[in-house]
Amino acid sequence: MHNTVFIFLLVTAALIFILFVYAGIVSLYEKEKRAGSRFFSLALLLPLLYLLIVFISFPYQQVIAVILLFLTYGSGLVMLIPTGKNKQFRDPVPTTQIDERDTMFSRNELIPGTDAFKAYYHRKPEHKKPDDNFREKAGLLQPGTSQYHPAAFASANASFETIEALRDKVNGPVNSKKTAVSAEEISHYIKSWAKKLGAIDCGITELKEYHLYSVGGRQERRDKTIVNTHKYAIAITVEMSKEMLSTAPAAPVVMESGQQYLASGVIALQMATFIRNLGYEARAHIDGNYEVVCPLVARDAGLGDLGRMGLLMTPRLGPRVRISVVTTNLPLVTDEPLNDYSVTDFCTICKKCADACPSQAISFAPQEEINGVKRWQINQEACFTLWCTLGTDCGRCISVCPYAHPDNLLHNIVRTGIRNSSLFRKLALWMDDYFYGRKPAPAPLPDWVNVPPVSDN
Repeated sequence: MHNTVFIFLLVTAALIFILFVYAGIVSLYEKEKRAGSRFFSLALLLPLLYLLIVFISFPYQQVIAVILLFLTYGSGLVMLIPTGKNKQFRDPVPTTQIDERDTMFSRNELIPGTDAFKAYYHRKPEHKKPDDNFREKAGLLQPGTSQYHPAAFASANASFETIEALRDKVNGPVNSKKTAVSAEEISHYIKSWAKKLGAIDCGITELKEYHLYSVGGRQERRDKTIVNTHKYAIAITVEMSKEMLSTAPAAPVVMESGQQYLASGVIALQMATFIRNLGYEARAHIDGNYEVVCPLVARDAGLGDLGRMGLLMTPRLGPRVRISVVTTNLPLVTDEPLNDYSVTDFCTICKKCADACPSQAISFAPQEEINGVKRWQINQEACFTLWCTLGTDCGRCISVCPYAHPDNLLHNIVRTGIRNSSLFRKLALWMDDYFYGRKPAPAPLPDWVNVPPVSDN
């Protein structure tokens, strides 16, 4: 018994050493120097307690050894045993539609002095003052902003201008010869093809009224009632680079946003064209030309849940995704929403995005009832005004989110614990703050981005 207990202590010390060394190596690979140094330090310090009990004789040595082993493995089991999952939890269903004219991008398109400008602020006078405030700033991707970077901003604009060139391709003629399909088989094909095209995930839901904007707000859709009779919606997510987002709110963030809006949009355009070629109606919903609220569609398609920052929190990448959607009348098999209570519970205690938000646009408060639905809502005016000051779409909330770490074994173990255990959620938050910091400093720009200044002349 005596030797067996001490062997268990030695094995436990070795496992702890290996685990923390592995975590340190992964952290250095991820360029997380603070986390790496702390993991390596703990790899040396934590096993010492077990080794001291083995090699130093003292009263009740074996009793203390057994207690330590019990606490080590017992606490590990308690942290990983599924608790606090709330299987009865269901994501709230909106009772009203969103008017796209009230979104910040639509308001940003309004030109002072035009009929549309006058009509909007006559209808929504409470928006005039905050909107005047953001119009006083230099604006997104403009010289004179605090994060202005000629090469990076030109790169971001290249992505957005390419999207602009594709916006009239969201719809098109439908093949008059309809191909008979199996809903189950074509659904599997679409999901598999989407991933081959570069998607991280793809899900399907029935198109609901609350998925649709009530009235269009941008370009030729402005002031037009949205009518979409399609039965299904296909949601597509693509990954945003952790390396680029870690520099938030610097220029690489908006470069990455533009690139992934384009990437997700191209997949949606291909998917919609494919479906029309089969003889079924299909419309792509891409940056600047949405009829749907993408996060709500993606949530109902089983791709994630909505978090404190108002973005889709996916199981593998957290909010570090961009979304596109295809609506269609092609027969499909729908997916179930995740209804993952752990996201709501973790976001309730975490508040890291709210702490890090430079504009204080993210609420620290619990969810509150808004338009009949209990949820969080950001201050979109404060958020967008900061964007117009920075020249980028900021991204600090995404970059500091504990869910947004890379998709690898180390972080997926933590994600599994967060999903399973209410106790582990508290531990995971403490660990994230300890290893990465409560307000991690922005990472330096990648060397290839950090080119010498380019003259505007």
